Amino acid sequence: MSIQKIKGYPSKLDFCLYLGLLQWIAIIRALDEGGSWVTYSRSAFILFISHLPILLVTWRIAPWKRKQQAHRHNQIIYFGLYLLLLAFGSLLLLETHTELWEIVFTGAVCSLCLHLLLLVNDYMTKWVLSTVWGQKLSLEKSVFISITFIALMLSAMAVSSLGLPQYDTKQQLLIGFEFNLVKVALRFPTFLSYAGQLMLMYLCGYFFFLVNSRLLVGKILKERGVLMYILSALALVGITYPIMGQLLYMLPFSKRLGGIFSGNAFVWENAFGAITILLVSLPVLLAVQWSKQNAMLVLLEKEKTRAELDLLKQQLNPHFFFNTLNNLYALSLQQSQHTPEVVLQLSDLMRYVIYKAREPYVEIGDEVQYLNDYLQLQSIRLKDKFDLQFNVVIDNPAFKIAPLLLIVLIENAFKHGIEPASGRGLLHMTLRIDSGKLYFTSENSFSSEVKSGTGIGLINLQKRLNLLYPDAHHLEFQIQNTIFKAELELENADYKLPNR
Repeated sequence: MSIQKIKGYPSKLDFCLYLGLLQWIAIIRALDEGGSWVTYSRSAFILFISHLPILLVTWRIAPWKRKQQAHRHNQIIYFGLYLLLLAFGSLLLLETHTELWEIVFTGAVCSLCLHLLLLVNDYMTKWVLSTVWGQKLSLEKSVFISITFIALMLSAMAVSSLGLPQYDTKQQLLIGFEFNLVKVALRFPTFLSYAGQLMLMYLCGYFFFLVNSRLLVGKILKERGVLMYILSALALVGITYPIMGQLLYMLPFSKRLGGIFSGNAFVWENAFGAITILLVSLPVLLAVQWSKQNAMLVLLEKEKTRAELDLLKQQLNPHFFFNTLNNLYALSLQQSQHTPEVVLQLSDLMRYVIYKAREPYVEIGDEVQYLNDYLQLQSIRLKDKFDLQFNVVIDNPAFKIAPLLLIVLIENAFKHGIEPASGRGLLHMTLRIDSGKLYFTSENSFSSEVKSGTGIGLINLQKRLNLLYPDAHHLEFQIQNTIFKAELELENADYKLPNR
């Protein structure tokens, strides 16, 4: 018997990025040779062989058994060292076989740049998501920040281009790729003027993006359909574009750039620009909206799961509570000398149920101690002796398990097997932790006149397993003559810990 292994989610995106980079290098070399397939094939083969270790690791052919974060950390170190050695080695061997080692050197340098870029992206993404403003950063805010940055950059480049004959003429000012901080500082008022006017130009486009995001896509397309969205978009453009076109034409910086906006506010180019912004932003906004809806559905599913688990625990705790009170009541009627000991032991059991069992998962040692206390309590309470064996073999004391799972099988064994037994009953249990899995087997005798039990305990157990260990557990019951056997297998619960 085996359980379905939970698969991780190894992203093969890195593999595709490295492979795509190598392909582009081969394509560029082929273009330099007039589009030769021979050059392309030879270059692609050399690059593939030289980067084979990196491609294998990113595809996860190697049996990595470390955690994802540790794997990523080692990948950063090993990839960097390998690419550096590959680059320096090929550089030293250029004279022996120029074309071969030139291809290897180019691939190693480009891959190293990609590796550093991915590393920076990982840390930047982690840093942004860990900050409060990064978590609240929406698409609209991101676009606004981007256009602000672009306006400032273009303004600095425009000021830096002033006075340069190749850019600055009487007819117009061309914005060259120039950065002169001294000029920006000396002409700071001009820089601010250019930046403000450029920002106003971009804000006109941002206006259409914002209305498209919040109104046209957010409400009209969602609630009224495609036809109303198209009609509303045309109405928006018709109402606003002549006014915006005239405003942009009146800007001094627009005229300084050679009159990039027509003096006729009603030209089709202005309307076409507004419509283009709406069309380009539409798929992005739809993707964002779908992502939000999907995230909401996932959140609702998690909340539903938590509510079901809480309900099942509320049903489980009273079930145990009534059983243990019945045990104590039976001892008090017998005026047993074990009554004070049982009261103290019962107190420990209830403390575990009320406090420890509120945690999503507990260490296996705590759960085993709880089971031993329960078995000792039952051994004291029952008059008739029974054959009790509980073998425990744990190779990982840090193994996590959802609390009060195994007790259900043991309670079922006592309720439907040991207590109704007319003769000497038996209860044999084995608990084994091996290679990140839990194996629990319970065998108890039962009378053929007594049902093996499908009450609230076992029903709740199956529901909790489905919620806590989807596709990561196996529960099976067997009846052989007068022996009822239950087998349970579980994965380690570390990766399943839900946010609470």
